[in-house]
Amino acid sequence: MKFIILERHEAPVFSGYIYVNVGSADEVYGNTGIAHVFEHMAFKGTTTLGTKGYDEEKALMDKMDDLFDQLRAQWAKGNHADAEKLGELEAEFKQLQEEASQYSDGEEYTKILEQEGAVGVNAGTSADWTAYFYSLPSNRIELWMALESERFIDPVMREFFKEKDVIKEERRMRTESSPIGRLIEELQGLAYLAHPYGHPIIGHMSDINTTTRTEALQFFREYYTPSNMVAAIIGDVNADEVIQMAEKYFGRMPARSNPPRVETAEPKQLGERRLKIVEQTQPFIAIAYHKPEVRHPDNAVFGAITDILASGRTSRLYKKLIRDEKISISAGAFPGFPGDKYSNLFLFYSFPSQGHTNAKNEEMILAEIEILKTELVSEAELKKVKTLAKARIDSFASF
Repeated sequence: MKFIILERHEAPVFSGYIYVNVGSADEVYGNTGIAHVFEHMAFKGTTTLGTKGYDEEKALMDKMDDLFDQLRAQWAKGNHADAEKLGELEAEFKQLQEEASQYSDGEEYTKILEQEGAVGVNAGTSADWTAYFYSLPSNRIELWMALESERFIDPVMREFFKEKDVIKEERRMRTESSPIGRLIEELQGLAYLAHPYGHPIIGHMSDINTTTRTEALQFFREYYTPSNMVAAIIGDVNADEVIQMAEKYFGRMPARSNPPRVETAEPKQLGERRLKIVEQTQPFIAIAYHKPEVRHPDNAVFGAITDILASGRTSRLYKKLIRDEKISISAGAFPGFPGDKYSNLFLFYSFPSQGHTNAKNEEMILAEIEILKTELVSEAELKKVKTLAKARIDSFASF
């Protein structure tokens, strides 16, 4: 496992960040969303943290796992499921959940951090990676080492099925109840017929429903290996001491073989693909183009195009669509959707203003793209691109 350490002694605090080289692109159908599920589980404690009696708790969780397998078997029968048997299994499963809750405190990990002065305790899952991060007083660096190493050595996946309900509600709110969320998810699937960038990060609802604790543990063992993780620590710390503690705590992580990598390549698209969703809501249009991955030598060019077309009030889309023509209330672009590791999408979007259409916004966005193909960019715009790039680099110095 690699550690990046930067000493900064301006204030008696430090920030810790753990990056795991796994995201939704590493999932397979049947288990979409499992990277995000484990992100939630990483906060639920270990065999010693978050339990009021692990032996009793484990026995109940094992029974729940067995019962959930029986439930899955009934669900797989669809309309041919035994309704009476299904009802009995669901009632028994609910009873086991209630019994197991008496032995668990899934919030203990977070409570300890908050009591010790942690701020910004959070995590995130993308198509490419999963990350865990927060800040602590600098005299709590060893606590960070102990807690972070322990949750990636000895995770329990307690409250697994309860937390899946939280994730399902998250999906309902962000995707199924959001016209834009549904459109973006459909766009991903439309753009990627083979590559797993077509998977929604949160997963398909049917997969979230049926994913098991055993499958989540297997996913963890496969991808949460020292060779697949990087930690960064910045703040009021001593690098030599950090290295010694890292060896003491993270050195306990078992070495495993390197996890598998995505080998499926998206076939060349042969023609335009178009999707229309009809809803009584604010109009929205998204236009996506396939582009190379982040290591391609032209990747920086796409960043420059984004700044020219869509960064700020001096950008071409703002001036044309919003200021001059007033056909949009917001327009922009994103040059790496849904990730950067593999060939991805250059995404343009607009929210048409009242009385104006998606079609007109599409026409003007495409016209601006055509101008960029045929006319040289002005020196003023190039200067803006360079200024923004330098400002982004300089901004890292303030973290």
